[in-house]
Amino acid sequence: MTAWIMIRSVNRRTFLSTTALAATSAAFAPAKTRDIRKGIMYATIDMKVSVLEKFKAVKEAGFAGLEPMSHMTQSEVLDAFAATGLKAASVCCNTHWKQPLSDPDAAVRKAGVEGLLQSLRDAKAYGATSVLFVPATVTKQVSYTDAWTRSQAEIRKALPLAKELGVKIAIENVWNQFLLSPIEAARYVDEFESPQVGWHLDLGNIVNFGFPEQWVRILGKRITKLHIKEYSRKKRDKEGPYAGFQVPFNEGDNDWPAVMAAIDEVGYTGWGIAEQGGGNSLEGLKTLAAGMDKIFAA
Repeated sequence: MTAWIMIRSVNRRTFLSTTALAATSAAFAPAKTRDIRKGIMYATIDMKVSVLEKFKAVKEAGFAGLEPMSHMTQSEVLDAFAATGLKAASVCCNTHWKQPLSDPDAAVRKAGVEGLLQSLRDAKAYGATSVLFVPATVTKQVSYTDAWTRSQAEIRKALPLAKELGVKIAIENVWNQFLLSPIEAARYVDEFESPQVGWHLDLGNIVNFGFPEQWVRILGKRITKLHIKEYSRKKRDKEGPYAGFQVPFNEGDNDWPAVMAAIDEVGYTGWGIAEQGGGNSLEGLKTLAAGMDKIFAA
């Protein structure tokens, strides 16, 4: 009986010691690290200062790169990149909403292709490897089928230049009533049969009607860049769909641990680009950068 009590006591001490050691190890375990670089979309920097001053603020806030809009003054942007050491995470086409490639008017579509071509040239000049591009919008006047066929036909006109420059056309998922599921998104890209077409995955835009981690797994290697954005279904239900975006990082309904696990599974590395409100001051930019650090470590 005495021996049994002694063994039980030793086992209990061993258990408590092992448990304490595990807890201590967990407390001091390093945060997860991923090969995802922090960038920010230029259009979200709401500071009334020069291009160079915006770049300097982005650098000071802790970002590694920036996503300029197309059709900016190239020399000004290049000087700002050189002065700050920031890298071009991507280039966002500045014409795809006004001149969508799905428009019934051939002249509008032609202007849209010219806008895409200039975006590719800008990306090459800045050292970006892809262009964010919204290919089409479905409306009462533009059918889903027409949006699909017209936009693909027009994008194909840009593929020779994209190949020549070594810049990808990265299709983005936005609230344009088009490519509403990841299976459609994958098919749309695959039908080009070209390595110059990929996907610019906006993780926040999905939350209103789906689950980003599912898109990540289905799109897989097609993912060229990521937009990091928060969304709150609760806020949407109270104030309307677009109000859902008006929430800080890590306070919405994005399941970031699940999203990051999916990103690990598909082996994505590269840029994670903030498209998030709050970049109206240096402190606001620092808050965004810190929020992204937390997301990437989830």
